Amino acid sequence: MVGNLAVGGTGKSPLTEYLIRLLKKDTRIATLSRGYGRTTKGFRRVDTSSSAREVGDEPLQFKRKFPDIQVYVCENRCYGIEQIKASCDVILLDDAFQHRKLKPGFSVLLFDFQSLMNPILMLPTGNFRDELSSAKRADCIVITKCPTEISDFQRQQIERKLRKYSNAPLFYSTIAYDMAQDLTGHESQLNLNGTDVLLLSGIANPKPLSDYLTAQGCRIELLSFPDHHQYEEKDYKQILSRFEQMKGKDKIILTTEKDIQRIDTTLFKEMPLFYIPIRIQFLDQKQEEFDLLIKNYISSRMR
Repeated sequence: MVGNLAVGGTGKSPLTEYLIRLLKKDTRIATLSRGYGRTTKGFRRVDTSSSAREVGDEPLQFKRKFPDIQVYVCENRCYGIEQIKASCDVILLDDAFQHRKLKPGFSVLLFDFQSLMNPILMLPTGNFRDELSSAKRADCIVITKCPTEISDFQRQQIERKLRKYSNAPLFYSTIAYDMAQDLTGHESQLNLNGTDVLLLSGIANPKPLSDYLTAQGCRIELLSFPDHHQYEEKDYKQILSRFEQMKGKDKIILTTEKDIQRIDTTLFKEMPLFYIPIRIQFLDQKQEEFDLLIKNYISSRMR
């Protein structure tokens, strides 16, 4: 299970995709998510032809990137597991740490780096939906969205908070950005340096992507919507209007891979619309250690 204690934006989807890549060659994998933002209810299988409104953006992204795996949504994870457990070896549960009726075999708990630099405050004052003491239920902890250089003081600050409750293996990771892709899913050869970018975001925290693009030499104009936002006609009119008002000659619309699942791309066939996939990257040369931890657990359960 991949989960977190805070609300949104900790990088669960990139880690789930990492686990899919790690395990799909040797196991029959299924992912099971709530399908946040969907308009349907109950247990549902995700197909590549599904819509984000039907199944949610993240499950649809998993299925389109990895069409050979099984992808399902169900708000009742226990019921969902019963429906699919006979057809797979491994079930990856996306965002189920608060699903207390569920007893996963192995839990990977994520914390956004910046959230641990600040005081831990519960909703509605802060953004944590569970007490830090819940970390004791984790089999492994991954700190996500770290800067590539973490000071000893920052590490000590993080570990002082977490080691009160958990001695689980602890890993640090950062977000890596892949090449921008066009609407056909092919890598573009965009030179971002000097480009005017309308950054279209319907994710919890667009700042890391905005900072990355600025570092690449882009001039950013951010058009931000709520996390999992379902784009409507009025939104498309606003996007087009903002883009037309931009004065640069080399201008594009850029969005996230999660957003592209929710956007009606047929409206942008004549527009320079691109998206940037992201992936998780482990720091301190700990990728092999993390991989071995996961593989050893899977191996022990499949004997």
